[in-house]
Amino acid sequence: MLRIENLQKNYGAFRLDCSMEVLSGQVTGLVGQNGAGKSTTFKAALGLVRPDGGKIEILGKDSGQFGAGDRQELGVVLSNAGFSGYLTVRDIIPVLGSLYARFDKAFFLEQVKRFGLPDNQKIKEFSTGMKAKLKVLTAISHRARLLILDEPTAGLDVVARDELLELLRVFMEQDDNRGILVSSHISGDLETLCDDIYMIHQGKIILHEDTDVLLDNYAVLKMDEREYETIEKRYILCSRKESFGYSCLTNQKRFYRENYPKLAVLKGSIDEVIMMMIKGERL
Repeated sequence: MLRIENLQKNYGAFRLDCSMEVLSGQVTGLVGQNGAGKSTTFKAALGLVRPDGGKIEILGKDSGQFGAGDRQELGVVLSNAGFSGYLTVRDIIPVLGSLYARFDKAFFLEQVKRFGLPDNQKIKEFSTGMKAKLKVLTAISHRARLLILDEPTAGLDVVARDELLELLRVFMEQDDNRGILVSSHISGDLETLCDDIYMIHQGKIILHEDTDVLLDNYAVLKMDEREYETIEKRYILCSRKESFGYSCLTNQKRFYRENYPKLAVLKGSIDEVIMMMIKGERL
């Protein structure tokens, strides 16, 4: 669906250099701190910024040959983009109809009603959450094959986020030949939605793992200095000095539970893994 090989983009002191892939039938998450390179990666994939190097392939085509007709197959949400605030939902319906040959007006209106979006109110008067809902609805209402979603749940409360995530799950279930690339600051969204996760830091991919493997096998070990000196470090990815001793990240949780039964072994959430990979010291 999407293949990025050695994508390079330079902005002064910042340098993006990453590779990643979104497979057909899968939802792929991209996580990292603000400024890590997520939005730049999305914009480069969409042709909104010119890469300084590397190769991007979208739906089997080189990005340089991906034309206006091909873009009918994409659904996009960007965190800093949207419709003019002076338009209403009613105003944008003919716009979407003219842009996308497969725009499903009936589905769009059904979801507008479901999410409680006023169809005759100017978008500039919408709440942050309402604007987020509208952007996602426009992305999925023309039967796209690939969704590229940058922070789609930003500003939504927990109920609205759950509804939106369920909408994305249904989108994927309707056709095996679809894919989603999504970023989010809310790790719980990615844990329940994504098949695999890429972690980006300072412009580089520092981790790629299946979500199930990450949640099942990764853990944070807590130990004092004596335990740290004697513990088997073969399966420790990185460690961090703490006031009580050390925190260590491992991708072999069962090994430490079985061989060190008194050791504190905490489940590794995406947030915990991000924190340890960025602030920990690699061994």
